[in-house]
Amino acid sequence: MAGHSKWANIQHRKGRQDKLRSKMFSKFSKEITVAAKMGDPDPDKNPRLRLAVKEAKQASMPKDNIDRAIKKATGGDAEDYEEIRYEGYGTNGVAVIVETMTDNRNRTASVVRSTFTKYGGNLGETGSVGFMFDRKGEVMYPASVGDADTVMMAAIEAGAEDVESTEEGHVIYCADTDLNEVSTALEAVLGESDSTKLIWQPTVTTELDLEGMQKLMKLIDALEDDDDVQRVTANFEASDEVMEALE
Repeated sequence: MAGHSKWANIQHRKGRQDKLRSKMFSKFSKEITVAAKMGDPDPDKNPRLRLAVKEAKQASMPKDNIDRAIKKATGGDAEDYEEIRYEGYGTNGVAVIVETMTDNRNRTASVVRSTFTKYGGNLGETGSVGFMFDRKGEVMYPASVGDADTVMMAAIEAGAEDVESTEEGHVIYCADTDLNEVSTALEAVLGESDSTKLIWQPTVTTELDLEGMQKLMKLIDALEDDDDVQRVTANFEASDEVMEALE
């Protein structure tokens, strides 16, 4: 859990959401289109689409972009994307999961493999690191919504499994299949969340020093820069001193 939270903090501190806004919007559009094509184009009747739209809105994606992505699916001119998960190892044996959405399996596999190799990693077989993660739903709220006890009670009532509360905010975890129901129940009590999404939660972590973190971040940055890559997750752990040195 710590590894995931700290990586989210790194992304925030580096300002990657602003720097790569157009690339992020493109990836959100792809997820929205696929979700709408696989199910009902109405977010209220399609949990996956609802979460995709919610995540896009939380990243300040314009409503027109979201509407276009949905219409693209219903218009029948959307590309046929395949969802493929790659697993491998980064520096110091850190486990890395790469989630992709592609219309060309061979191209994506080649790029992911070469990126791992270029940055000192090693692409493995499917399942080679997946056992070190649990698929979970994650809902994040700012500290201002209430104290730890208030959020904990709301999370329990909503059917969540765990809560992490710090000065920075609250992170609520639930079963992946319960994310839509849990997030909806939480919104009724705590209001709109900062983030609602499915994650890979590490069950074991690998400790990294500053040099190791810098190498890992280069690998993750390179993977995320590829248009076919939707998300990258790694099971690292780092001390507060290392995190501060990265700022």
